[in-house]
Amino acid sequence: MYPGSRSRRRSRATNDGRVVAGVIVVGGSSGIGRACAELLVERGWNVVVLDLRAPEVPLAGVEAVIEVDVRDTDAVEDAVADAEARIGALTGAVHAAGTARVTPLLELTRKEWDLVVGVNLTGAWNVLSSVARRFVANEGGTFVALSSVDAQRPVAGLAHYCASKAGLESLVRVAALELGDAGIRVNAVAPGVVETPLMDAVLSEPEVRAEFLEHIPLGRVAEPLEIASVVAFLLSDDARYVTGQTLIVDGGMALREHAQLPATRNHVR
Repeated sequence: MYPGSRSRRRSRATNDGRVVAGVIVVGGSSGIGRACAELLVERGWNVVVLDLRAPEVPLAGVEAVIEVDVRDTDAVEDAVADAEARIGALTGAVHAAGTARVTPLLELTRKEWDLVVGVNLTGAWNVLSSVARRFVANEGGTFVALSSVDAQRPVAGLAHYCASKAGLESLVRVAALELGDAGIRVNAVAPGVVETPLMDAVLSEPEVRAEFLEHIPLGRVAEPLEIASVVAFLLSDDARYVTGQTLIVDGGMALREHAQLPATRNHVR
């Protein structure tokens, strides 16, 4: 039996290949995280969402929504323990919490730097370190983090965001290297431009949307479900030999120069 398999993790498979296991989705109240939570519920996972705020529109099928600031190490540990108490041993975790501000480097404040790096990188480490100890005890598990195509190339105004996502991908690789012997897989998904409620302000401007589309070979913006489906794949046994990787899901956007972003915009995946 390969390390980290469902049988070893005491989860169950249905005849159509779905899983019945416990997973937390951090940042699951909206956007890509919400799409991940909904898809995993549909595929048979027992899902608990962790987020800064509960969603205005309830998530169907989710076992619970626990409010937590991912920057707070102790609060994350308590929230993960709460989730485990509700749905049993965790075999999967998704870190989809993220934030960004478009600010020129010389105007960037320490407060803004700490916010973006705290959510995107420190928050991911808080979640990973908490669930990884549980995965070791459960003889395996899978962690997937949401990165960005901006981790791999410079974007003006996104110094803190690019740095945090590049750090996240490095964290994923090191964690995969260290935890593989325990049957734990760690991967990342790097989306491009995605149609989420919190990107509406940018994408609703025709000239900005048009510039993005010029940089996407497939000629359209992604839907959250298209990212969530890749996350679900990495959590599944279909990806049982995949670890330490970042899968780019951007319609080919990384093949071209990044579109220029309007300044003073706040974005959250």
